[in-house]
Amino acid sequence: MTRPRVAVVIGAGDATGGAIARRFAREGYVACVTRRSREALLPLLAQIEAEGGQAHAFGCDARQEQAMQALFEQIEAQIGDIEVVVFNIGANVRFSITDTTERVYRKVWEMAALAGFLTGREAAKAMLPRARGSIIFTGATASLRGASGFAAFASAKFALRALAQSMARELGPQGIHVAHTIIDGAIDTDFIRDNFPERYALKDRQGILDPEHIAEQYWQLHCQPRDCWTHELDLRPWLETF
Repeated sequence: MTRPRVAVVIGAGDATGGAIARRFAREGYVACVTRRSREALLPLLAQIEAEGGQAHAFGCDARQEQAMQALFEQIEAQIGDIEVVVFNIGANVRFSITDTTERVYRKVWEMAALAGFLTGREAAKAMLPRARGSIIFTGATASLRGASGFAAFASAKFALRALAQSMARELGPQGIHVAHTIIDGAIDTDFIRDNFPERYALKDRQGILDPEHIAEQYWQLHCQPRDCWTHELDLRPWLETF
């Protein structure tokens, strides 16, 4: 009997992460989505099921090694074969360097870098016996350059990008596609709408990123043939400067 195909989204928020989970569910994958609060995922589950898909929600702190080990073991044992893993935790904060406390720096690193490592490692353990799968890490402009006020965030995103590069070199020859995306620009979210109305006004000109369009690119990354894999993909609106 063929086991279900599973797409795991770590950090399935209301915008990009949720859109990615819905995109894979539309293709017949069982979407396994996580946030620290399972209750926050219930609207996403209802939406996926209303669209005819299957989904499971997990409350999980991705910074905790034992929690991540248990999550992947449970999914493999009880739900199906993990074929896609997307790490989508943000951790974007802004502080001047003198106001960046040890607690802030450590928390951001744990969320964006340590959690990414734990996710990638457990994904590799699940995929290697089958010699197939896709692991996609969501990066940002800060993955490439550190802007003023973003020392903690940029440091963590730099680390996540290096992790993705190392994993790609190790796992690619073993059949696992590791990709890193650079999301360069504002995303159509309630946060942008409420806090940056001038930026959000660009939506009518396709000047901010649509989460559904981002999700489509993640699906296309997963579908690439092995002789033509993309490792790093940067996504930005047409008017974004870079």
